[in-house]
Amino acid sequence: MKQSDIFRDNADNCLQLAERADGQPAHKRYSRMADAWRALAHEQDWLDGEIPPLTGRFPRPQDA
Repeated sequence: MKQSDIFRDNADNCLQLAERADGQPAHKRYSRMADAWRALAHEQDWLDGEIPPLTGRFPRPQDA
């Protein structure tokens, strides 16, 4: 199993915990944790060369 898949599984677990959370603070906390795990999975995919780096994010000096 790829590392990014493990991160996505962790995100799914956090979302399940968020759904069962008793209060709003816990729900928000688990939701933010899920977002962080998804971001790590995305970055790991990039590090593994499975997705290309972002291009055009910052203007080039001649375009500014």
